[in-house]
Amino acid sequence: MSFKINNGYIQPLLEPGQQKRDKNKIHKNQNSFQNILEQQIQKSNGNIKVSSHANRRLSERNITLNDRDLQSLSKAMDKAKEKGAKESLMIYKDMAFIASIRNRTLITAMDPKNSNEKIFTNIDSAVIVD
Repeated sequence: MSFKINNGYIQPLLEPGQQKRDKNKIHKNQNSFQNILEQQIQKSNGNIKVSSHANRRLSERNITLNDRDLQSLSKAMDKAKEKGAKESLMIYKDMAFIASIRNRTLITAMDPKNSNEKIFTNIDSAVIVD
């Protein structure tokens, strides 16, 4: 296959019998791929990861989270992300979590009633979860 340079871009030359590519057709395929990619990202965004540290804290403090709890936390993370939050204190029922909004990860879990942890650092926002 032969190539030519046109305005700084390398372009293949057409061989005899080859048809010129339809740029609109290629563009539609890219849009199709882009749409599929965005849909997959949106599907995976609903998931919350729990760090090993947070998992240890949850078990130490006898805190269990069911699907409904995780769904509420996920919605709260979505709202926090819309507001530009990155690291957030999330208060939910009688629990508190430090969460990475960007990574959708619970970093640590606290039971404020039975804890000496009353100071929260390295956060840029606080969310009261419904």
